[in-house]
Amino acid sequence: MFIGEYEHSLDEKKRVSLPKAFRAALGRKVVMTRGLDNCLFVYSRSAWEKVAEKLQSLSFVQADTRGFSRFMLSGAAEVEVDGAGRILIPEHQKAFAGLKKTIVFAGVSDRVEIWERDRWNTYKTRIERQADALAEKLGEIGAL
Repeated sequence: MFIGEYEHSLDEKKRVSLPKAFRAALGRKVVMTRGLDNCLFVYSRSAWEKVAEKLQSLSFVQADTRGFSRFMLSGAAEVEVDGAGRILIPEHQKAFAGLKKTIVFAGVSDRVEIWERDRWNTYKTRIERQADALAEKLGEIGAL
């Protein structure tokens, strides 16, 4: 399980070091794709296979499921982790997430999310303000 939040910088070659806390569980090859809220999702190969299986099981006759499958699958890339624990984020993914110099890695259960630092801070502040209301809604549906 991935938890925690880590800030790292892109180097001059546009590589970034994966947080040490995430490296072993992610492995030497990871799958990175467009995520929700304009961040990137990073999965280990085994976790990605589960996500891909769920997407493949969706009916292709509905436009919404076709669109979401395309969003996740066509935006995905297998990325190798180098010997120093760094990854090179594909240009189309950097553009999607608006990544600049400083990025945030957030552990979110079965995946790691990559955020542009300012976007993450704005998002986090908004969610922190809504935490009580969100917990109440989740409690109402039995999720908490």
